[in-house]
Amino acid sequence: MNLSLRTRERLFAILLLAPTMVFVVLFAFYPIASSFYLSLHRIIIGLPGLGSRFVGLDNYRTLIHDQIAQKALINTLLFVFVTTFFEILFGLLIALLINQRFRGRGIIRASILVPWAIPTVVSSQMWRFIFNDKYGLINLILFGSDISRYKAWLAEPGYAFLAIIIADVWKTSSFAALLILAGLQIIPEELYLAAKVDGAGPWKRFTSITLPLVRPALLIALLFRTMDAFRVFDLVFVMTQGGPADSTNVLQFYGYKKIFAEGLMGYGSTISVLVFSLTFVISLLYIRMVGKRLTRGS
Repeated sequence: MNLSLRTRERLFAILLLAPTMVFVVLFAFYPIASSFYLSLHRIIIGLPGLGSRFVGLDNYRTLIHDQIAQKALINTLLFVFVTTFFEILFGLLIALLINQRFRGRGIIRASILVPWAIPTVVSSQMWRFIFNDKYGLINLILFGSDISRYKAWLAEPGYAFLAIIIADVWKTSSFAALLILAGLQIIPEELYLAAKVDGAGPWKRFTSITLPLVRPALLIALLFRTMDAFRVFDLVFVMTQGGPADSTNVLQFYGYKKIFAEGLMGYGSTISVLVFSLTFVISLLYIRMVGKRLTRGS
């Protein structure tokens, strides 16, 4: 059987994509479908006699009226908004700095990526020590040897939430800077030279050239950081365990507690489905924004 060149190219393309598609189905689509299936059942780990009972949308109805889940949702949304805002802001400032030409730029670029390269569990433990109320570095810097004024940062709701935000911003701002730096480096130098000839100052060049042309990179960094912030778990697990008084309890950690601490596999899967749905919707919005910016740019 003689196949046309176009058909052979399509078959070859399918052959090349097949391993990737198998990988995506096994490690992405199947876990999502499995979580949704489990969320429709009442499954209690450790009580095999009860088995798996289909309850339909009962878990979702319970989730709507779960006050702890509502607080965890508010904490998650607040954490996502605050951390992504400051990470993009600091990432932009860092990217603008390391995009300049100066001696030792390569070393500076490499050192800036060190916080992002450190495993989250390790950096979380480091920040837990820094905010320790007895021997933490923060208390030492603020109050010196006056032990009576030392604060229990991780034992007070407002301070504990601020502590996990600081830890996350410190770690991942460099990742945002790396993405934004890639956008800065494709801006032609001739545009800045022409603007200087026309008498444009640094602020005018930034607002008229840099910011509009780097906006797609900013949106991509925003997309990645938002998706990652919604999945925050290890930071909370190591530093606060969701406390005090659920002030740092986020959806991912609450779902973990429901599954592994209380054994409610079905209800915990319902929380996982909620996290996935929120991330998926916001990602679609961001992708549409990026697509529109790129279309306008072209």
